[in-house]
Amino acid sequence: MVGHRLGERSPAVWAVGGIPFEHPARAWRHVGAAWQHDDLVAAGDYIVGRGGLVTLDQLVDEVELHATRGRSRLIRALSDIRPGSESSEETRLRLVLQRAGLPEPELNPELRQASGVFIARLDLAYRRWRVAVEYDGRQHAFDDAQFARDADRWHAIRASGWEHVRILRHHLRGDGRRAVDMVRSALLRAGWRP
Repeated sequence: MVGHRLGERSPAVWAVGGIPFEHPARAWRHVGAAWQHDDLVAAGDYIVGRGGLVTLDQLVDEVELHATRGRSRLIRALSDIRPGSESSEETRLRLVLQRAGLPEPELNPELRQASGVFIARLDLAYRRWRVAVEYDGRQHAFDDAQFARDADRWHAIRASGWEHVRILRHHLRGDGRRAVDMVRSALLRAGWRP
């Protein structure tokens, strides 16, 4: 925990279950001068994500109206925040792939049969090339029931004509080159050209 002084301002208290907290958009702005780009983006993705704590427009307004320290970092992070990401590792994977020149993937779309029957929800998808990319965290390996559901889902994705790329933690180590190579190879096999 790092404390810092705040200037004169109106209260930005936000309550969860009756407990007061700093408003998520303001809390995100406060860390702008201290956090690195990918961490700001991951936090931003989370607070505009499925939980919908705030909207992307609220983050933009917070930066435009109140940011002084860390303003340029926050503006750069805003350009990479995407509603739909569900974990910090999904965000990191997306950023690594985009920095490597790969197309921007769709986040957490549902894959369905032509009849409309649900097959799977994908972490990242390149629908045009029918390439699904998923980040599997360690919790998937230690929960037998989860691992069995995942294995059935992997089979269903491939059976529907999609290439399925599983990215594990060690693929993202360092600069993430192994993850990039795996996804790039799948996209090239599917017909994508840089």
